[in-house]
Amino acid sequence: MIELAGRLDAQNLRFGIVLARFNSRVTERLLAGALDALSRHGASEDAITVARVPGAFELAQALRALAAGKTPPDALLGLAALVRGETPHFDHLAAVVTRALDRVAADTRIAVANGVLTCESTEQALDRSGGKGGNKGFEAAMSAIEMAQLLRQLPGR
Repeated sequence: MIELAGRLDAQNLRFGIVLARFNSRVTERLLAGALDALSRHGASEDAITVARVPGAFELAQALRALAAGKTPPDALLGLAALVRGETPHFDHLAAVVTRALDRVAADTRIAVANGVLTCESTEQALDRSGGKGGNKGFEAAMSAIEMAQLLRQLPGR
């Protein structure tokens, strides 16, 4: 039996982070968490590119652009915060963004971490971006590191 697993070592890995500006009170905290995780696990500051986009809908387009660059990153992170409102817009946007991130991963064969919060309230989003619910940006970065390391081991990469 061959067993493969990614390790939490960000040294010698490049990262592309796309951050939605909408709900910036939350998303800036997600970014801080992601950068903290990457730093703690050995990523150098010059190996991290952060691109800011208007909102969650634009994440996938910017992630694709980073992936198509001259030196593509080993992992991509999409960070945004969707908060339910009074219309069904939240449900549609959450589904479209999730599918788009999945599509970027499938098309680019680069690790893509989904750090998009889908919350019922701003309070819940703040809790999940550094409050009592932890920091989902930190968690997304951890997933990105592990998946980038795993993908280096898998055939067809």
